[in-house]
Amino acid sequence: MLISMKEHLSLVSLQSLVFGWWEERVAVQETWRWNIRENGDQWGGLPPWTLKAAGVACRELDCGSAVSVGRREESSERPAWWIRSDCVESGSALRECAASSSSSSSFLTLTCSDSVRLLGGTGLCSGRLEVNSDPSDPSWSSVCEADFDQQDAQVVCRQLGCGAPSVLQGALYGEGEAPMGTKEFQCGGHESALLDCSSASERSTCSPGTAVSLTCSEPGVQLVGGESRCAGRLELEHQGEWRPVGEGYPPWTLKAAGVACRELDCGSAVSVVRREESSERPVWWIRSDCVESGSALRECAASSSSLSSLTLTCSDSVRLLGGTGLCSGRLEVNSDPSDPSWSSVCEADFDQQDAQVVCRQLGCGAPSVLQGALYGEGEAPMGTKEFQCGGHESALLDCSSASERSTCSPGTAVSLTCSEPGVQLVGGESRCAGRPGAGTSGRMETSGGGFPPWTLKAAGVACRELDCGSAVSVVRREESSERPVWWIRSDCVESGSALRECAASSSSSSSSLTLTCSDKLFQPNISVSSSMYGVSGPQQQGFKAFRGSTFTISCSIQPQYPGGSFLLSSSTHNYTQPAVNHSAHFLFPAAEPAHQGNYSCVYHVSAFSQNFSSESRLLSVTVTGVPSDPEPFIIRAVVLPLIQLLVSVGLYFYCKATRGRRPIRQEDIELDYDDLGVPAEEEGAQGAE
Repeated sequence: MLISMKEHLSLVSLQSLVFGWWEERVAVQETWRWNIRENGDQWGGLPPWTLKAAGVACRELDCGSAVSVGRREESSERPAWWIRSDCVESGSALRECAASSSSSSSFLTLTCSDSVRLLGGTGLCSGRLEVNSDPSDPSWSSVCEADFDQQDAQVVCRQLGCGAPSVLQGALYGEGEAPMGTKEFQCGGHESALLDCSSASERSTCSPGTAVSLTCSEPGVQLVGGESRCAGRLELEHQGEWRPVGEGYPPWTLKAAGVACRELDCGSAVSVVRREESSERPVWWIRSDCVESGSALRECAASSSSLSSLTLTCSDSVRLLGGTGLCSGRLEVNSDPSDPSWSSVCEADFDQQDAQVVCRQLGCGAPSVLQGALYGEGEAPMGTKEFQCGGHESALLDCSSASERSTCSPGTAVSLTCSEPGVQLVGGESRCAGRPGAGTSGRMETSGGGFPPWTLKAAGVACRELDCGSAVSVVRREESSERPVWWIRSDCVESGSALRECAASSSSSSSSLTLTCSDKLFQPNISVSSSMYGVSGPQQQGFKAFRGSTFTISCSIQPQYPGGSFLLSSSTHNYTQPAVNHSAHFLFPAAEPAHQGNYSCVYHVSAFSQNFSSESRLLSVTVTGVPSDPEPFIIRAVVLPLIQLLVSVGLYFYCKATRGRRPIRQEDIELDYDDLGVPAEEEGAQGAE
């Protein structure tokens, strides 16, 4: 027996239902029917209702679990209540999530399972089983494990719109508070509802820990029309009906597609594309944000009609698990598509060329970290082959391989981190201003009309990922041409996901997003020069000045913004100079002990109506009365003057000796002076004297 909303409840009754919880139950063809208003005529304004939200409403109505949620069109416009799905899913009461609307041409129809429900599980298809055997008395009781078998479980799973039972165990999801007093059910497994089964006498009590807990498999999900079972149009089964999945609210991202690929046991998500269709047909809208939160696809589904469908491509043979995003994690491989079982890879069987192939296959950038057990060992067996890739292959299974290894040492399961695909800001005045664009696979622009609107918080995450400092502004730009774009969801970016994970394909947009980031300031350089040591670069071991000597500390920075100033700072002194040609020089004409300390250069600049600063490393300055290293002083003050004295004395005696000699032939003079390296003209001048 199912419960849906009564079809012709007046607005007064509706107000009582939503705000006062006055309930009217009317038996119509052995079905309980109720009524509540939908979110309004336009589904794009507020999130469409999902089974997850419907489950909250069913529990609040004491009507079991949610089975279906649909939309009914009406010909008349009349006042209605809008109850936001995301608000209900957050745990708020229906009344808290209601907003008055002037009119609506449609309303929402829910179907709840009036006689069975699963509580305390991980979703709509798992939990502690409770039964309501008397619709006139909505009280619930647990079921004893001894009174429930596999055939009974098949009926309950079918009644809840779930797949076949996979786990039947006592107290898996707790004992609960419901009394243990149900009948023993005797189902054949073909019945549509548990109360349709025959039953034996009621049992008054059960042993502790024997309250039935049930896990049903999730309804079928498949990809059809692609080159493999892991690529194609996404379809979802619900109550025996297969429908395509249309792009709902908000648009699907790679992060959501990754959840679908894992549920399909198809590795990691590579792409998600919206396909336009010529005819409008019934589809399932599966909310991207609901899927990303960890809910099953079915819980996030809402019935609708659409002119588009979603096409996913998953990496059927490789996947990364347990990492921080789509491009990092523990590597697992499926070598046989007909047998979707996964195994880890031994570190000794995997090298940089293999990593390049895997990163390329996943749509990621080049490998940056290749390390054993960085993201844990996992549960997959260690039995893969040794791969021998050249680095140019498009898929890991295209590489040749050696014999299979049966085991590996603990801690050697390969963990891989690929760089995120290139994203840059294009069309602006600097690398940190402009439209977000992909550096490898064409333009990646965000639509200003996407959901939700971009905030400075989201822009700040993007600026940090681009290594561009803080966000200054985010502006929506109108454009005259319609062209394909990427929508990068603001809420997804704010949650900490990479830009690529939050990208959703859109067929066209008349606007784009322009970001302006502050640009991360370069670190200033600090150097020193002195009258004793000359000009030098950065002093790694510190600088030692002789008391009374002159030295200069210079600050400089790579050209980035015009103007600015430098602060030369220590624990006892602060000096400020404007930046001239992106540098400043601080002169110390006579070094004193008071000048000792650790100095740093701090660059200050104002840009985009904000102030930014960046600090250099520290430079240690020591002033001593006697140089601690006298060698340079000895060379300058003693050795060099001594050399000059010896040269002068030698020249004096040489000149004196040559003045008393007899005149000799000109050619002999030239020969003698040629040997000494003195020009012949000068000798001639001396002979004349």
